[in-house]
Amino acid sequence: MRLLALSGSLRARSSNGAVLRSVLDLHPGPSGTADIGALPHFNPDLDDEGATPPAPVAALRTAVAEADAVLIVSPEYAHGVPGVLKNALDWLVSSGECVGKPVAVITASPFPTGGDHANAQLRETLRMMTGDVITAACRELPAIGPKTDPATQRVTDEATLADLRTAVDHLTAAANERSATAP
Repeated sequence: MRLLALSGSLRARSSNGAVLRSVLDLHPGPSGTADIGALPHFNPDLDDEGATPPAPVAALRTAVAEADAVLIVSPEYAHGVPGVLKNALDWLVSSGECVGKPVAVITASPFPTGGDHANAQLRETLRMMTGDVITAACRELPAIGPKTDPATQRVTDEATLADLRTAVDHLTAAANERSATAP
């Protein structure tokens, strides 16, 4: 199962980046990430029928299309989804790569809420895009700071790693089930 991960944080040393890298380490199959920081601001005029999308948009759409499942790992900003991540999702709305695709959302926060507002917003957006949101694979990780190692940029807390492993297992199972029933 090929997993594509999108990070809602562009910070080089973010806690959410550590979560994303840890999840990719736990995933037993091929995986990759997409550079959403290179995307232009969404503009429907650039996405008209028959238009050639900008190269970073085409690369994102190809990466999502080739993935068996998509994982979004994101912080929460001002009780919402970071703009860079919402922009990436806007580029995917009309192109159809997310239709029926197993997706999961993990939000991590230094606060006790675990980024619950962003998590709920992302799930709603993905459902509207007709992605198959795998609820059992979604997580809100509270107080993430002390659970990561800044030197390795990975999660070190065993309970959190076990929870992430379970999330990956649920997402993998959903993707495998989808591929087994695909025509």
